Amino acid sequence: MTTSAGPGANRPLELGRWRWEHSVGPGWLLLGDVGFEGFYEDDIPLALCAQIQGLFVDLPPRPRERFTLVGCAPVGALADLLDRLPAEALGTERAWLGDISIMAPPPDVPPVWWGEYLGDVVVVACRPSITMPEAVDVDLDGFVDVYDRTEAVVRPGDVDEFVLLGRNEAPYGTCRDVTGVFREQAAPPVPQVRLLGCRPDTPLLAALGAVGRSTEAARRRRRIHAEVYMVAADGSASQVIGAVVSGTVNAGEPSRLGAGLFDVTVDSDSREPLPLGILGILEHWYARRPAEKNLWAGYDRELRHHWAAVALAHRSDVADRPAGATYDLDGRFVTDIEGFYCAIGEAINGPGGYFGWNLDAFDDCLAGRFGARVPFRLVWHDSAVAREHLVAGYDRRRLGPAITLEYLLDMLAAHHVEIDLR
Repeated sequence: MTTSAGPGANRPLELGRWRWEHSVGPGWLLLGDVGFEGFYEDDIPLALCAQIQGLFVDLPPRPRERFTLVGCAPVGALADLLDRLPAEALGTERAWLGDISIMAPPPDVPPVWWGEYLGDVVVVACRPSITMPEAVDVDLDGFVDVYDRTEAVVRPGDVDEFVLLGRNEAPYGTCRDVTGVFREQAAPPVPQVRLLGCRPDTPLLAALGAVGRSTEAARRRRRIHAEVYMVAADGSASQVIGAVVSGTVNAGEPSRLGAGLFDVTVDSDSREPLPLGILGILEHWYARRPAEKNLWAGYDRELRHHWAAVALAHRSDVADRPAGATYDLDGRFVTDIEGFYCAIGEAINGPGGYFGWNLDAFDDCLAGRFGARVPFRLVWHDSAVAREHLVAGYDRRRLGPAITLEYLLDMLAAHHVEIDLR
């Protein structure tokens, strides 16, 4: 593998231009480690590839999950809901409870387990507890808040009672056990990733050399964990945030895509693939940075989130414009919080620009070093769109309270941003 950056380059902006001798690709650069035991490096060049199968796949929506609070003594809003609703209303929108945190009782020292969070919870059923007189068993459905649907949720040891809390730590009671929450790591939804038309570097060649050997040392040599970078038309590379090839190299064979190239099969670790629509987003950056605003407007919330992630990966380190500048935000498509992040990014930094992709990141951007220095003036055009859509309620995508227009305006004002709503 050849790069013009020279020895020691280990970050996308330092990687120079990646050269390729074949008529197809390269589409992707893999940086990471092979053959590690425990700790792994994240910046060793492993391969250039023309295509990757199994990394971008649309999964069906995550199914709702069922939980039972066993031996529950409800109080607060949970007790009120159970007292006032008839049995036939349970399992309907009338029995929506919102969020529940399942915690250990407060110890004298900080706990090693900080609890689990259930979102978008509906009470499905309630009945006298078989195991505890004067208590009830309460069936719920909703979602465990995990990074992705394959994640394990480990049951804590030495906890013989759980404390139930609602929003803002409102007490909901206790229970002796909870079922459906704790689980082992799920199998990967896409069991294999294939690196097609792959030009492996020395570490990956060593992993391919260990294929077919049954020893534990050979299996370890085949372990791979690599972050994926898109290689643009000019040979530059930028990270695709969240795109990871992780697992065990299982096979390698000569590729039909070119002489000296290989098709490499990796048995994947448990993790969700990224949405297929990200490939369309990346196309906007392949030849050059987007020159037109609002190319993100036709995407759904999930892909708007990934648009902002791609914008983050492609941001350049430029000096903040001086304080007192005026920026124009095109609000015609701010129908959700993800649309706001896309729109504010382009208001500050132009088409394809980045200025946060969640509240914490947005707050960081307002502190400087992301293109604008406060105080500045923000002219928010067509603000009525956000006023209609960024309203109080529950955000089922984020599993939490919706971020409102008023919240954003208060946040901007706290950072000395003058806001002109139009």
